[in-house]
Amino acid sequence: MDQGQLNMELAERSMGALMSVRARFAKEKPFKGLKIGLALHITKETAVLVRTLRDGGAKVALCSCNPLSTQDDVAVALASDKDVFVYGHKGESTKEYYEYLQKVLDFGPNIVIDDGCDLVTALATRERKKAAQVIGGCEETTTGVQRLRAMEKEGVLPFPMIAVNDNQTKHLMDNLYGTGQSTLDGILRATNVMIAGKTAVVAGYGSCGKGVALRLRGHGANVIVTEVDPFRALQAVMDGFRVLPMKEAAPLGDLFVTVTGNVDVLTVPVMRLMKEGAILANSGHFDCEIDVKGLRGVAKKTRAIRPFMEEFLLPSGRRIYVLAEGRLVNLAAAEGHPSEVMSLSFCGQALACEYLVKNQKTLTKKVYSLPDEMDRQIAELQLEATGFEIDTLTAKQKKYLGSWESGT
Repeated sequence: MDQGQLNMELAERSMGALMSVRARFAKEKPFKGLKIGLALHITKETAVLVRTLRDGGAKVALCSCNPLSTQDDVAVALASDKDVFVYGHKGESTKEYYEYLQKVLDFGPNIVIDDGCDLVTALATRERKKAAQVIGGCEETTTGVQRLRAMEKEGVLPFPMIAVNDNQTKHLMDNLYGTGQSTLDGILRATNVMIAGKTAVVAGYGSCGKGVALRLRGHGANVIVTEVDPFRALQAVMDGFRVLPMKEAAPLGDLFVTVTGNVDVLTVPVMRLMKEGAILANSGHFDCEIDVKGLRGVAKKTRAIRPFMEEFLLPSGRRIYVLAEGRLVNLAAAEGHPSEVMSLSFCGQALACEYLVKNQKTLTKKVYSLPDEMDRQIAELQLEATGFEIDTLTAKQKKYLGSWESGT
């Protein structure tokens, strides 16, 4: 049996919640006669989601949402299914990336699952005719949701979209625990550097930044946080981290990790301030947080030191290192989030697709969140799958929480 299939089997054993949804879908066939197009990281966990949708009656087309995140053995194994079409390979060019995206659009999806909003953007601009047959879609990541809300505000959102990233079981688990562990995994695989005793600078203290800072501190790093949001900066201070502007943090850091979802976080002027041997990594969705192009333009010399680790010699004589071309280090240099975490996120995607089908007549061209009870259901499924039990409210407790008469 090939390695891709074995990897998918291993993922299934850790994704009990999603496997429960898959079993129900196999009986009820909520997507019978529908096509679902996805732009996601082609990993073993994504493969389990794809097969869940397939078992629900859908034909599925999948392309990568990042040029370096495809697990080739999984892509080959998944493509062996007659109802699944897979487009992507690790290291694809920008030209190939958009060609594969177009293949998913040409598939004629009725539902789209996006990670970063590139599919929806294409349907809102150059593929408006194809958008007319789309019931709606789901978005996986913070950056994509930001883009969707901007589209809604401008009145150009082509169909209803569900922000799966808003689920507590997504952003509080995937972003915090998943990004924290997988980012560190990617950095260690790319560099094998010692974390303990080093000064690490984390740019951004949203859910992803919190997870990265927590894991770096757990490995013994002295962590500095940079932020533009006063409340998040205050949270970082209360969590025991040092908070500085980036220009003050730049000369101090041995390791920099960007997780902001914004552009120009580590610019060439900032990089000129860094010490010899500084390591730069990104875990934000797009490769725009670290100005690798600008750095390449000013560097006297560049060379690959290890897979996914490139050395840049600056005019000052100092060397700095960029991991994974400034792309998602956790997926380019490692394997992304653990399967247990993605089980929760992909339960959200699967149930959101079902929600779109059931409510297509009432949903309008807006960005929606899934109802709280569905989020609760996902958590319950994962607790059940992992063998944990919780208490339940008594009738008296329910009455007390729903009343106002009882006081001091």
